[in-house]
Amino acid sequence: MEGQTISMIQFTVIFLLSIGSSSYGHTIYTGKYITKNYFDKYDKFTEQEFDNFVANEIPHGLSEIVTDKNNVGPTLSGLRRDVTGEGSHRRLYSSIRFKLQRKLQTEFTAHSCEVIIVERLPNGVFADPFELHHLVERGVFSDAAVFGDTNLELPSFRSNQSVVEIHMSLASELLSRNEDDVEVDIDLPLHARYPPLGHGFSRVEFGQPDIFICCCLDGNVLNKSCLFMPIDHIAPDNKARAVTWDIPCGNKEHAGVVYAVTFGFASVAAMLIVLTSICYSGSNRLKLS
Repeated sequence: MEGQTISMIQFTVIFLLSIGSSSYGHTIYTGKYITKNYFDKYDKFTEQEFDNFVANEIPHGLSEIVTDKNNVGPTLSGLRRDVTGEGSHRRLYSSIRFKLQRKLQTEFTAHSCEVIIVERLPNGVFADPFELHHLVERGVFSDAAVFGDTNLELPSFRSNQSVVEIHMSLASELLSRNEDDVEVDIDLPLHARYPPLGHGFSRVEFGQPDIFICCCLDGNVLNKSCLFMPIDHIAPDNKARAVTWDIPCGNKEHAGVVYAVTFGFASVAAMLIVLTSICYSGSNRLKLS
């Protein structure tokens, strides 16, 4: 009887603790990048494994930041996406809008909270890590990194998927505030990989990004508490449409002509170099004699 009473008390305590922390969670992750934690565990990027990683292995919650349970945490209220620019160099534009109570904005700024956007790039495009580094140096992004296939020279049919993680500070000048609405505008520079030979265009489609709000705990930038922002909760009228980029394919007939012309010029250039070397060495011998 006494053992049953102790078990009931333990169950009640655990149940009450779970209720107290269910609103915002009470879990922490360590590390600078969310995506790096994934690639530390998995050798290759796959959509399903990354979805499981986001759902099960990233701590979700801001209980350390939102201490007053009467406050409502931030929620996504809108997402717009577009591909801008021309040629093989484009920009993936994203406008992310979410609601954040004004009385929480001070707390989020004090804890160095960031909006983190994880872009899963299709095989046909890539982001240049050096270009992103320059944007970080200029203060456009708080931080940015590329994971996965970072070989910029591979054509699309030989490349694997890559992932870009971008950090934007809530205190950044890029954030425009209107009452409880906070908006983040991001221009991610992208480059087209060489598409396979064929006719017409090779279409790449961009999926929805993964969006988080992460805050530092105890002033430690490597000790963070995060909140995952589900895009499915956005009203249909404010949700981004599918974004595509049609990349021109190389023409097989033209490729043959280019190959023949290039081979011809290379052969003539090689012969000229050989003849010039022979003539130059012959003239030197005459001078010496």
